[in-house]
Amino acid sequence: MSMSFAYSTSCAVILSLSLIAASAIAAEPAYPTKPIRMIVAVPPGGPADTLSRLVAPKLTQSLGQTVVIDNRPGANGNIAYELTARATPDGHTFTAVAAGVVINPSLYASVAYDPLKDFAPITLGITVPNILVVHPSVPAASVKELIALAKAKRGALTFASAGNGTSGHLALELFRLTSGIDVIHVPYKGGGPALAEVLAGQVQALFSIALAATPQIKAGKLRALGITTAKRSAAAPELPTVAEAGLPGFEVIGWFGWLAPAATPRPIVNRLHAELVSALRLPEVRDRLLSQSAEPVGNSPQAFAAFMKSEYVKWAKVIKAANIKVE
Repeated sequence: MSMSFAYSTSCAVILSLSLIAASAIAAEPAYPTKPIRMIVAVPPGGPADTLSRLVAPKLTQSLGQTVVIDNRPGANGNIAYELTARATPDGHTFTAVAAGVVINPSLYASVAYDPLKDFAPITLGITVPNILVVHPSVPAASVKELIALAKAKRGALTFASAGNGTSGHLALELFRLTSGIDVIHVPYKGGGPALAEVLAGQVQALFSIALAATPQIKAGKLRALGITTAKRSAAAPELPTVAEAGLPGFEVIGWFGWLAPAATPRPIVNRLHAELVSALRLPEVRDRLLSQSAEPVGNSPQAFAAFMKSEYVKWAKVIKAANIKVE
């Protein structure tokens, strides 16, 4: 083989590799190219909204495009989730989700999306307990006293929730079943409105996501009776668990994360994942979440997909056993 032939062959190989690399780079979609819409399934003030508004400015800075919060409450998130499932899968629309995204298919007669097929999981943002809170006018200083009051005034106490099928509603149903009480359930279109009604004394009690309830408890505007985790929270070690109060095994955990439409290109999902996880790990974000009993997670898209599947199966069994239905 001549030197000139070997040199020509080497150049041809290098050129080919360069063209392949250039083609691969060109194949990756430019992102982002315009403002990004983060659809939130609750009104302003709800836990998912609070979390989203905490990270949105960080994403705006890191992605170089404005991240706009688009609140679309209603039907336990179905409106927002259906809107996201139908959105153009280019990374410029994604949604902040709660447990309702996997609960709703078991709760409603039909939903216009499949939680395990119509979305590309990005990351689980936080897990957070519910706290059983009452308006200060309620004459109960503990879970046991509230149960006794509910039994003495059967069917008179009112409990708000962020909506049918939310973790707060399922916590209430589990509370009813395990304590034998009869109370009135008053569902709202999100945690913000439900909390506002309890703060105003229009409704007496609520299983509220800790992220939303903690500031009101610290301000003395609500009385906390118990937390729904299996163990006490490091953020509020003085607060007993509902299980400790005489209802062994009682445990309900809320969670929030982010999903994109199913066909969103993998490089874009990976970029969103990286930026969201980075935002969750910022000391000012992490410290604020931990101070309100929320546990930052930031797992992989694959781990979040597996978690969603396990939650789907778990709550389908609970809803069937409790015979909970929503029209």
